[in-house]
Amino acid sequence: MDKFKTVLTIAKQQTNLGIGAVALLTAGGEQIFSSVVFSCPCNGLNFVYGMVFLLVPALALLLLAVILSKKTWRLVTGLCHRRAKLCQCRKLVAAGILLCQISITALVAPSTWIAVALLNGKYYECAMTGTNVSTFTNVLCGDTKSLDQCQKELHKFPCKRVEGVLDSDRDDVLHTLKAQSQIVGWLLIASIMLSNLLLNCLARCTSPISYLQLKFWRVYAHEESSLFDSFSAQHAKELAERNLKSFFKQTPPEDINTPSNRQWEKISGLYKFNTNDHHYSTLHRYVENGQETDNAMMRMGSVGSVELPTNNPVAINFVDGTVGL
Repeated sequence: MDKFKTVLTIAKQQTNLGIGAVALLTAGGEQIFSSVVFSCPCNGLNFVYGMVFLLVPALALLLLAVILSKKTWRLVTGLCHRRAKLCQCRKLVAAGILLCQISITALVAPSTWIAVALLNGKYYECAMTGTNVSTFTNVLCGDTKSLDQCQKELHKFPCKRVEGVLDSDRDDVLHTLKAQSQIVGWLLIASIMLSNLLLNCLARCTSPISYLQLKFWRVYAHEESSLFDSFSAQHAKELAERNLKSFFKQTPPEDINTPSNRQWEKISGLYKFNTNDHHYSTLHRYVENGQETDNAMMRMGSVGSVELPTNNPVAINFVDGTVGL
């Protein structure tokens, strides 16, 4: 229960409830793995087996978080096609900052898994009893009454199938390993909390807008994302119905205006708030500044040459990307 209380404390520190939910689900998954799936082999595979259970699920969670991040696909979609445009220094900086944002968000689940696993101690005990480093085993078995036998049978300690070593000595070694594991776990938790605090302070100190305006921006970004999904679904449904009616009834298709490829590209870029224009997204900026220009150029047949007027470079959205498009 102490491990869940720790994870709950971490979750409460997160500004986004989704991140807290991810931390709690990860902690629950770790408990299931350690109780049901994990079984230390108590042989030469101890170290590899323990480290695999400690690190590989964390790596899988990291990759899954990157895959599920909308910012990842916003960044990489069409990247090879646009590679010539990425040479601009400011765009490279923006992409780098975005990668940092994606990484920080994606690290929540892996760090939670490792922290909870270390507090549990099972993976660490199994891994460390399989080490062949004589210095470490000398220190670990130094207080036992049978040093040589302890070092020889150390890999069997997690399974309690030890010959020639007193149960009290075996328990002392396992307690030492669990204490080491928990110390590392608490240090990891403290570093996560401290890093989270410093990053939040840095983000707020460099914020170009006030606290209340930032709250409004978060609300706007969430509403725009939700409405975008519903509008897209409705428009796609209307277009599909129009095409099916035209196909089956053999009638001319009705006129339905759908944004062009260039218009989609205009609202799909990365964006950073500019205090000069007060736009809250690329869609907002396009509707305010670029829509009339694009429509006029489309009527003239030369939409391919139009560029949206903007005073700020393409950059990341300052608002948390979990509520972005």
